[in-house]
Amino acid sequence: MAEAAQGAAPRTSGSVPRASGSSPRARVRDAERTRGELLAVAIDEFTRHGLAGARVDEIAARTRTTKRMIYYYFGSKEGLYTAALEEVYAGIRAYERSLDLTGLEPAAALRELAGSSFDYHVAHPELARLVGQENLMGAVYLHGSERQAHLNRPILAIITDLLERGRAAGVVRRPVSAIEVHLFISSWVLFQVVNVSTIRATFGYDMTDDAVRARHRELIGDALLDWLGGGG
Repeated sequence: MAEAAQGAAPRTSGSVPRASGSSPRARVRDAERTRGELLAVAIDEFTRHGLAGARVDEIAARTRTTKRMIYYYFGSKEGLYTAALEEVYAGIRAYERSLDLTGLEPAAALRELAGSSFDYHVAHPELARLVGQENLMGAVYLHGSERQAHLNRPILAIITDLLERGRAAGVVRRPVSAIEVHLFISSWVLFQVVNVSTIRATFGYDMTDDAVRARHRELIGDALLDWLGGGG
């Protein structure tokens, strides 16, 4: 593994040139924008080529920056990959927090959480693909990330609240934990992304068809509620 600095804040040594006369606030905004642009391109490159196949030179060229700038922000190629992985997790966790589940009845809220997770994974296949690649590497970079626990644990609090409300309403009868519900939903929605090509090749069944996706979105809600209610 190359130099540490995984997902670290920009260093002050070896500094990059600053625009003369720019305010500290403007420099912060510029740094945030540059870092965001680098991450967006890096996510695409790592999704398509993996950590080993992605090239920092290509990321630099696509962002019209330099390898020196990338290493300034992320320390190394591995640091950039870790930050990209953290970023895709941050995206779905922010989306989950934005859902208005408290105003829904427990059954409807659980169905909405599952369906929204389905929608997000379909719209952002890079999440499933990067997670799949990280699993092949034994999650070594997630284990080394100080940010990932802070990012990912809040979803368990959301599910815990839904389970408690569901039990009070009689909707949830099966004794399950928040992590088990999370795994139940994740196993379904990840399959919709990572197995599209093989299912099409082996069965001629197109999971990207709009009607099929609408049906699968409904099915995950049905399956979740039936399971939680004690059926299945």
